[in-house]
Amino acid sequence: MNLNEFNMLCTSLFSTTYSIQWRGSHVWKVGGKVFAIGRWDNKKNSGITFKVSKITFECLKHEPGIRPAPYLASRGMSWLQYYNEERISHKDLRSYLTESYSIVSHSLTKKKQKELNLNVQRSKW
Repeated sequence: MNLNEFNMLCTSLFSTTYSIQWRGSHVWKVGGKVFAIGRWDNKKNSGITFKVSKITFECLKHEPGIRPAPYLASRGMSWLQYYNEERISHKDLRSYLTESYSIVSHSLTKKKQKELNLNVQRSKW
């Protein structure tokens, strides 16, 4: 997935905002909270970073082409970084990014969800 494909996917999700932060990273948010970060500068932290469930984090953190996200995972957060395009399909990456958006959307307050017209259904569990 290249920069254009990444940005097109993120912009297609409802109520997202975009900014360039942290030395040129393409940062996507919903309700002011980050759900995806893309960086294409060929340095050691280049890749696409996204939030995952704790179970997904444990299952994927050692898979080829994926690593715990620098800075975020080291602080106990469940974020992964995809860094090797040859190891993960575009379809799977799109699924991870969409799931990240969903996780972050569900974490917003009901008031914020209503403001953004997200209509997110919360679990009764």
